[in-house]
Amino acid sequence: MDKTLSFGKIFRFWLPLAGTWLMMAVEGPLLAAVVARMVNADLNLAAYGVAYAFALVAEAPIIMLMSAATALVRGAESYRKLRHFTSVLVLLVTMGMGLLLIPPLFDLLMEDIIGLSSEISLRVYWALVALLPWPGVIGWRRFYQGVLIRNHQTRRVALATVGRVLLMSLTALLLFKYADIEGAILGGLALSSGVIVEMLATRLLSSAAIKSFLRREDPGPVRSFRQLSSYYLPLALTPFITLGVHPVVTIFLGKGKMPLESLAVMPVIGALTFVFRAVGLSFQEVAIALLGEKLQGWQKIGQFASLLALSLSGSLLLIALTPLADFWLLQVSGLSPALAGFAVLPLQLMALLPALTVITAYLRALLMGGQLTRPISTATALEAGVIMMVMTVLLVDGTLSGAVCAAFAYLAGRMTAVVWMLLPVRQLLRAASGDTKGSLTC
Repeated sequence: MDKTLSFGKIFRFWLPLAGTWLMMAVEGPLLAAVVARMVNADLNLAAYGVAYAFALVAEAPIIMLMSAATALVRGAESYRKLRHFTSVLVLLVTMGMGLLLIPPLFDLLMEDIIGLSSEISLRVYWALVALLPWPGVIGWRRFYQGVLIRNHQTRRVALATVGRVLLMSLTALLLFKYADIEGAILGGLALSSGVIVEMLATRLLSSAAIKSFLRREDPGPVRSFRQLSSYYLPLALTPFITLGVHPVVTIFLGKGKMPLESLAVMPVIGALTFVFRAVGLSFQEVAIALLGEKLQGWQKIGQFASLLALSLSGSLLLIALTPLADFWLLQVSGLSPALAGFAVLPLQLMALLPALTVITAYLRALLMGGQLTRPISTATALEAGVIMMVMTVLLVDGTLSGAVCAAFAYLAGRMTAVVWMLLPVRQLLRAASGDTKGSLTC
């Protein structure tokens, strides 16, 4: 693998997946820009941000299904067992999302614990109703995407996402023009319609890959349901902890300095940052698929990851530190001049996150390829703890706005997680190859 693996091969394999994530990343800025141009923009931006954060928490347990399918599907039996495992997860996350919508529980959480006003809380509720299909549909979509990636059909993954973005955009624009609807609810309906189309398209495009796997014998022992659960649980906890932090940060924002401004700008900042982070997130499955059975390709993939990390954060810093920031925040995102000025500093700080995202994806891929998933979840738990600790300290100090506190906290948490994963990765590489004594190239 290390002799045949080249930057060109990595790039060609990765490019469709990067395009997929970029197309998904367009959703956030587009919908935020539409909501910002509707009536009660501040209230709806805040409500949309809260609803989206909780929808991501509901989605969290199934996010890593794409990575799991990429790593584990080898033949007919492994495909069927992971498909059954996926169906159980989809049912559980959909039920969990439904429980959140029980009015007494919802009101307790949103108004009493988070402290949202009744105007924002009502908009959040109906946005989450619109997003109810979201987590389950994404679970099936990610499973079939993993099957395609395992079969080296990454272009088909990107093709299905084209349909998602087109329908999501069309739904948002039609509702904006013709429907008398709150902006937060518009965002939920547009997102749900898009992912449903993408899941159906992905299933259709993966038919040939599925038939191919069903004709194959698995090359080795296949995990039982219990073994799959043991392998997947740390992976499920990882995005659950990561995404679970966002509602907690939302609570902090609601209780910190300049709460309404912070709640209003964080979806816009997060959406722009995610455009660049998405490219890094797309790299994880690439690394899993190309590392090789004994992780032979780690050096070449690590060098590619280093260049990618520098390029992404460098590009976002170029926007954040120049007049391009005003253009994006004012003209594209539709923020008022006051909110745009408020958003500049946290955007500059969070420009470092894309580079850290690439490094994290690379380290996680190495650990998954080495069948060592527990350090992934422990690093993420540590990251969450650091985020909450930093937020608490800065908000008690009271000098900085909530949005700036959140930016510092996200950076500190992610840096801590990266450092935590380095030691098991080094040990894993030494175990995989006795002469592998160098340091990681990232």
